[in-house]
Amino acid sequence: QVQLVESGGGLVQAGGSLRLACTVSGRAASGRTFSNYPMAWFRQAPGNEREFVAANNWSRRHLVYADSVKGRFTISRDNAKNTLYLQMNTLKPEDTAIYYCAASTGGNPILSSLGMIETYSDWGQGTQVTVSS
Repeated sequence: QVQLVESGGGLVQAGGSLRLACTVSGRAASGRTFSNYPMAWFRQAPGNEREFVAANNWSRRHLVYADSVKGRFTISRDNAKNTLYLQMNTLKPEDTAIYYCAASTGGNPILSSLGMIETYSDWGQGTQVTVSS
């Protein structure tokens, strides 16, 4: 079973930066390892549905971002540390949400599905990001 644990959330003023981390442990039933997992970040604000933020397929050549964060957020991964990152710059109050990392541990989804919740089989518990105006 795979476990995902997010960290790095907190309170920051508008215009500031935060870096989230998601550490992955355990073994997938498929036998695949972190370096082969497509990974993503999603977020959910109070009263809103969970929405896609950024994704990275296993090859690290394909990075996908929501329009609302393009140019401000950067997704990256360190396969040696089994860790996914989200560098968030120029934060806005509307970025306030619980941020979740997600992994697709069972297969290789097509690129066009990387932004879809149902693509991912394993989820972390989330970390709160609050941006004050």
